[in-house]
Amino acid sequence: MAKYTESKCRLCRREGQKLFLKGERCFKGVCAFDRRPVAPGQHGMSRKKVSEYGLQLREKQKCKRIYGVLEGPFRTYYEKADRMKGITGENMLSLLERRLDNVVYRMGIGSSRAQARQLVTHAHFTVNGRPVNIASYQVKIGDVIAVKESKKDNKYFAEIKQMKVGAMPKWLEFNPETLEGKILANPVREDIDISIKEYMIVELYSK
Repeated sequence: MAKYTESKCRLCRREGQKLFLKGERCFKGVCAFDRRPVAPGQHGMSRKKVSEYGLQLREKQKCKRIYGVLEGPFRTYYEKADRMKGITGENMLSLLERRLDNVVYRMGIGSSRAQARQLVTHAHFTVNGRPVNIASYQVKIGDVIAVKESKKDNKYFAEIKQMKVGAMPKWLEFNPETLEGKILANPVREDIDISIKEYMIVELYSK
C-alpha cells in the first residue's frame, strides 16, 4: 500500500498552516512550521498569484493530509457523499470523521491521527466486541469502540486511564476508566473543528 514517508512538517509548510500531524510536537517550539512558515523548496518564499483551480486543489490536498487519506480512497469518499442526501461537502467530512482511526484520535487515545491509525492496525481495538484492525472502518450510531481486554494493562493504555479527558465532540462519548467510547450521533459540520472549505473540494471534483 502506498505510504507517505517524507517529513510531515513539509506538508504543514506547503499548506501554509498547522495540520497537527505529529501530535504533541506541533504544540512545542520545535515545530518546523513555527520556525519557518513558508512553503518548502527553493522558491518557497516567493509570492505567486494562485488560480481558482489552485485554491481548490490546495483545499483538497489539505483535507487529504489532515485525515491521512490517499487520492483513490478520498475520491471514493466524495463519490459516496455525492450519492447521499444533503450537502455533499458536509457528507464527505462526516464520512471522514467516522473512520475508526479518526474516532480513536477524537477519543484522545492517539495524540495524532497517524498514531491512532497505527494503534488500530496493530489490532488494539474492538467494535461492538469484535476485533477490528481496519483504519478506514466506518463506525455507526450506537457502535461501542473499546481497547481489547488483553491490551488494557499495556503501559500506554494504563497511562491514558490516568489522564484527564478533554472536551469530546457532541457525537462521541469516552470513558477513560473502561477505555470505551460510544458513537452517539453522526457528526455534522458544526462538530468538525477543521478549517476546510469543503465546497471548494466539491467544485474541483464536479468539473
